[in-house]
Amino acid sequence: MFIFSLGCAAQLSHLTENVRYSFAAQGTAGGGDNAPFWFTNNRYGLGTTDNYSGLARVALWRDVETDSLWFWRTGYGIDLASPINSENGYFCVQQAYLDIEWKMLRLSIGQKERPSELKNPALSTAGLAMGINARPIPQIRAEMPDFWRVPGTSGIFSFKGHLAYGMYTDGAWQRKFNAGTSNKYTNGSMFHSKALFVRLGNSELFPLLFSGGLEMACQFGGTGWNIEQYGGGSLGEKVDLGGNIWTAFIPSSGDVNDENYTNASGNHVGSWHIRLDWKSKGWSVGAYMEHMFEDHSQMFMQYGFWKDMLLGLEVNLSKNPFLSSFVYEYNTTMNQSGPIFHDKTAENPQQISARDEYYNNHVYSAWQMGGFVIGNPLILSPIYNNYLGSEGNLSPQHNRIEVHHIGLMGAPTDEWSWRAMYTHQYSLGTYIQPLKEPCYANYLLLETTYKPKWGGGLSFSAAYGHNDGTLLGNSNAAMLTIAFDGWLNKTQ
Repeated sequence: MFIFSLGCAAQLSHLTENVRYSFAAQGTAGGGDNAPFWFTNNRYGLGTTDNYSGLARVALWRDVETDSLWFWRTGYGIDLASPINSENGYFCVQQAYLDIEWKMLRLSIGQKERPSELKNPALSTAGLAMGINARPIPQIRAEMPDFWRVPGTSGIFSFKGHLAYGMYTDGAWQRKFNAGTSNKYTNGSMFHSKALFVRLGNSELFPLLFSGGLEMACQFGGTGWNIEQYGGGSLGEKVDLGGNIWTAFIPSSGDVNDENYTNASGNHVGSWHIRLDWKSKGWSVGAYMEHMFEDHSQMFMQYGFWKDMLLGLEVNLSKNPFLSSFVYEYNTTMNQSGPIFHDKTAENPQQISARDEYYNNHVYSAWQMGGFVIGNPLILSPIYNNYLGSEGNLSPQHNRIEVHHIGLMGAPTDEWSWRAMYTHQYSLGTYIQPLKEPCYANYLLLETTYKPKWGGGLSFSAAYGHNDGTLLGNSNAAMLTIAFDGWLNKTQ
């Protein structure tokens, strides 16, 4: 115990070393029906649909990798944001977390921005079940964050995973968004996620790598209002939604208002991931697929594994400064197991688990946090519903989509870098509310960043965004960002 105490004291003495800080100021101005799509989305919930907006942000953090020479490692961070004309108010704690690692295991406590699995964080449209679109959810997360090579396998077999429980913090926002309407909303619900990924191959021995796995997440518990389905309560009545950490971990039991037609308790989503990479000297190419599911039928491929998925191709050219990365993605959610859904009855004993209604839920309204879908933003978030004529409704109105997406980036010099994304989206609405006429949209982002050598951690970024089409209307806008990051106490 004495030796352990000395070790803890020695570790604590390092917590003020190698601490970093940053601040940024950002402004957007333009015209049109909405802010450009890629100015709003995949920004961890800090975007806005307003054409005129601003954002000030300040952060202080210590990377857990700083203690790489220790068995016990500690990291932490605090990130404060003050947006202007945002759907989420004028101030928020964007990140506040503590990471404690022992060897390859980590306990992460708090809310923290986390990238999508097995995708390019700068160019991809992001994951289907868990993306980078919504604000981070406060949680306690036990994880193996990096692939761990299993001893005795020559590094050919490795795996990683996590298990997390947390709580939603958007109850007040939901109540405000639904003010004056009879749409359902919830408060105080809980969050659960888990994942397991494996990797086969060792690029030091052979250039081909296979990565794949399963991730699942669930919203459960809390209280709900205006939930009338299956006798769940009358308009304006408060309903206890039930559920617990066990029924979230293994989808089971039933929602409190299911009566004779029992679903798994809570709002469950998940996805299968597969990726192949060929890594060579100076270049690499990867192909990946993600298949989303909202119930057992598509989790176990009852209606066809290949019908709804995100397919991607990524090429990295590390020796080509002008074009260092290229991503192409095709995403379709048109099928959703088919348009017909019914539960078993005495007259019709055949169960048909179709009409999956991606991101929509009969109790929790949507797979969202603070108005932004938690998964892929091309299934449009609730923040667009007022523009789409569905005021106060939390349910996404466009989940039957087909998307082609291209992302490019490069760094021609040590000081200059650039990024470009173009997305074409086609939508049929939803099965419950199909469109009279199909609609489409085009989204464009052009961005350049200048980091002068004389500026230390200073950087300047300028971006142009454009929307057109019949889905979100037409818009053009410019975004300017000034940022700086540096060290408070650097010792290594």
